[in-house]
Amino acid sequence: VPLRVCHQEIVKFDLEIKAAVQDIRDCPGPLSALTELNAAVKEKFRHLRGRIQELEQMAKEQDKESEKQALLREVENHKKQMLSNQAAWRKANLACKIAIDNSEKDQLLQGRDILRQRKTTKESLAESASNITESLMGISRMMSQQVQQSEETVQTLANSSRTILEANEEFKSMSGTIQLGRKLITKYNRRELTDKLLIFLALALFLATVLYILKKRLFPFL
Repeated sequence: VPLRVCHQEIVKFDLEIKAAVQDIRDCPGPLSALTELNAAVKEKFRHLRGRIQELEQMAKEQDKESEKQALLREVENHKKQMLSNQAAWRKANLACKIAIDNSEKDQLLQGRDILRQRKTTKESLAESASNITESLMGISRMMSQQVQQSEETVQTLANSSRTILEANEEFKSMSGTIQLGRKLITKYNRRELTDKLLIFLALALFLATVLYILKKRLFPFL
């Protein structure tokens, strides 16, 4: 690999590693995503380490001592930069794992809160169901009492209706008796009038007979 290309690739891998470390620091999880990012960073470190070793070998092969020393200093700088990137990588991993752990704890706490809320909701629903059941039982008892009262009322009305019917029959019977009595009274009144008329006629006949006898005795010449 030419020296210029080696320099370019070292810079490129260094920048890619820095960007990947930042991605790890910002990774929200889960752990599988962090594992994929770390695998990519390891691969970039492997390529970077290989290019630094190639640059070091090129430096050792230089004829001029000045160029050799200059390249070796660059190699040392790249190695230090690589070590700095590795330290940043470890810190990013630690921060990311802590963030993921905290997130999982929060989710666990939220899950517990949800379970607690569900439990509370179930208890509330059970209490509400119990209250509703008691209310329904109370309504059922009231309806039973109302039905019983209605039955008693119907029985009373039936008895009253039967009494009214019996009274009506008695009234009908009494009405027949009254009509019969009225007929008898009317007949009696008619007979009484006839008797009075006969008595009057008999009395008139008696008086006429008495007058006739007196006339013959007292006034024979008439």
